[in-house]
Order: sequence, then structure tokens, then C-alpha cells
Amino acid sequence: MVDGVEQLNHESKPQEKTLSNEFDQSLPVVKQALIPPPALPMPVPSAKRSPLGTLCKGFALVSVTIASAAAGLTLAMITPLPSMLAPSSGSGFRPFGGLWHGTLRYKLTRPVNVLVMGIDRVPGAKADSEEIFSGRSDTMLLLHLDPTDKSVSMLSIPRDTQVQIPNEGTVKINHANVIGGPALAAQVVSKTLNEVPVDRYVRVSTDAFRELVDLLGGVRVYVPKPMSYTDQTQKLKIDLKQGWQTLNGSQAEQFARFRNDAYGDIGRVQRQQALLKALRGQLINPMVIPHIPRILKVMQKYIDTNLSPEEMLALINMGLGMDKENFKMVMLPGRFSAPDEFIASYWIMDLVGRDRVMRDYFKLGAQDATPSRAANSLRIAVQNASGNPKAGSQMLNRLSNLGFYNAYLVDDWTDSQAQTQIIVQQGDLQAAADLKKTLGLGQIEAASVGDLESDLTIRIGKDWGNQ
Repeated sequence: MVDGVEQLNHESKPQEKTLSNEFDQSLPVVKQALIPPPALPMPVPSAKRSPLGTLCKGFALVSVTIASAAAGLTLAMITPLPSMLAPSSGSGFRPFGGLWHGTLRYKLTRPVNVLVMGIDRVPGAKADSEEIFSGRSDTMLLLHLDPTDKSVSMLSIPRDTQVQIPNEGTVKINHANVIGGPALAAQVVSKTLNEVPVDRYVRVSTDAFRELVDLLGGVRVYVPKPMSYTDQTQKLKIDLKQGWQTLNGSQAEQFARFRNDAYGDIGRVQRQQALLKALRGQLINPMVIPHIPRILKVMQKYIDTNLSPEEMLALINMGLGMDKENFKMVMLPGRFSAPDEFIASYWIMDLVGRDRVMRDYFKLGAQDATPSRAANSLRIAVQNASGNPKAGSQMLNRLSNLGFYNAYLVDDWTDSQAQTQIIVQQGDLQAAADLKKTLGLGQIEAASVGDLESDLTIRIGKDWGNQ
């Protein structure tokens, strides 16, 4: 062991260096002391290898920036990049290939939790100062990266989640960063979520997202309804039409920050998860490679993290063999507070739902198999996206015949889709699997993009007509 990094030598295999199991999980109040990185210099065996190392480090930094700025989109850390990582078949230079297929690899050797925060604009803060990271966390996500099964789970924590902070009392969780920076934010998240360890943090300022999307050439998303209003608080004019669109940086920020509807901040969480999928396609596009130098130059000033370059490389490396089905998203289960319940409006955690999410997504707590929930205890929203106006009522009848009596119709999804989805709105993956088996169709969507009042949302596709 050398400074927390295990070195493995093989006669016929590339040299490997692995991040050790001995992550310091303490949470001191000083940012600089929050889990110091291993003192391991990046080897530079040749002049040709040096730009590769620099490029990979920089790309990891951009990856984290993409992630947090757009609602925690740490895709490059956790998504395979075969087109970029394959060795060149010709004589041309292929970025990234030399590092992974050369003499050095970094490996994650135990599950790691990374707290990602997108920080609100701080009025009056200079663009190149640390002060830009001192605002409220507009976005807060906890990522669980597990090398044992090559999976990643992402928990979206609504910014209005009600928490208790010593000497502050009852506040919204987005205020923790203002009071005590990333260390206090990590402490609050850990205490709120059943003492889950927080190993690393990433903070990104809001301005990064808009510039990054422009550098990537825009992002194609589906806007489910017209969005038009001026948010005086955010100083943001939002004007988006319904339908599939390629949004520039300004428009993507409008899409992510829109909250002029009944769902407020929770609706934003759903749209942020939709952006996650959209940006994934952009990130793995080989056309991104020529823009990396400029992206690096722009992004570095927007990020604050205690992830070392070696750790970033380990996280990227973990994603090389990961299937997209092993990336799961969930929102912290809960409810809106009643108007007369508190002075401020809060997202009140569902404690049973929280415990289920921490067990199933973060492997925290007893892992014994839990009995399936009774069919009539599940609230199932039925949303028609098949183009057949009768499909919704037909699905309700089918569910009733199967014993699912607590099902209801919601407004049609405005974009038709080929395949029926079972959306795991509250994180109950077992219930979704049971429903899929009973129905005999449906693709399980591990994301919280369905009806907010449901446990599961069935979004009916055209395949339903073949049943």
C-alpha cells in the first residue's frame, strides 16, 4: 500500500493501481480536510503520454461538470465510452485510448457515495472567486457507485426537503451549503438519509450549464407542454413550445428551472432527470472530442470538488463495463406540506419510502428480501401514450381484472411511444417487477418521471395494442 493506493504488478498484464477501501468517511468542518486525496503523482513515462493524462483528467472534470450543472449528470464517470476509448486502428492520434490500453489503470475497489450540488447564483460574487460556490444548492443529488455489480444509483433530493440543522432549527436542505459549505451539507445529507456515508462532493455554479450545452451543440429533449412565464426571482424569462426540440444553453436552463406549475420544485426534479438522458446522448457522441480543449478552458472555473484526478479516472473506468440498465434514478419519496402546516413550504420525507430507497438503491440496512406489496395497496397511474384513445380505459379494466383496484387515469402523454413503460415513481423496484410479470409487458423505467401521486406509472405504448 502506498498512500492509500494499492499497486498490483502482473507479468503479462498492464500495471494497475486501485483506489483503496480505506476512504476516510469523516466529515470535518473544513472543506480542505474533507477526505484528502491520495498523494499519488500521475506517472508520465513518455512525452506522448503526458497530453493523454492531462486530457483524461480534464475530461473527467468536464464529466463531473456536465453531471452537476444539469442536475447531477455524472455520465462520463459512469457511462461506457467505447468510441472514445478504443485504440486507434490507424496511425492517427485517438484521445483516451492510450491511457486505458497502455500501462496504467485506476480501479474503484469499494462502493462510493458522491454528493453533487448545483449552486444558485450568488449576487455580487466575482466569476473567478470561491464565493460563487457559497449559495444555496439549487440541485442536490447523491450518487452511489458500486464496482461489485457495476451499477450506479442517483437519488434526487428536492431542494425544499425539510431537515434539522443544529443551531439553525428547521430549514430547507438547500440552505446547508450556505451555512457550512460542503462539509455541513454532507453531514446533513448523511443524518437525514439513515447515516449514509458521503465520501466525496462536487459543487458546480449555475452558469456552467448554459455554456456547456452551447459547447456541446445543444441538447435534444421533449418539452411535454408549453412553458412561458418570467421568473423574477431567478431573473429568467422562459418561453418554450411543446414538442421535440434541440435546446441551446439558455433554453436548456429554462427547461431545467421552470417551476410555474402545481408541482414546483418537484416538477423540476423530473425535468432534470429527463435532461440526464438527453445529455447522455450528447456526451457519448464522438463529435464532442474536437470541442474538449475549449470545454476544459470554460468549465474549470465553475467546479469545486475534492475528487482527485486519480479518483475521477477510477470512476470513469468503472463505467466501461456498465450496462445502461444498471443506471437507476429515484427521487426522495415524500409529499408537499399543507399551506397551514408550516410557515414555509417544505417537501416532507416519507420515512418508509426513504428507508426502502436507502436499502434498495444504496444497500444501506437489512438486505433481506421483502414481501411483495398487495396489489390493491399500490397506487398505479395510467397514462396513455399509444395514440389509441381507448387504451387508457382498456388498461384500467385489465388492472382491475388482475386485482389492482387502486389504479386511475391521468392526462395523456403528449408524445406517442412504441413501448409501454412501468415508471418506478417512488423507488419500489420489486413492485414494478411484480407488475411487469403480471401484465406480461412493459419496460421498467428506474426514474421518477411519472405521476407524482403514484407508486408506479404505466405509460402505455403502441405495443399494448398487440396484447
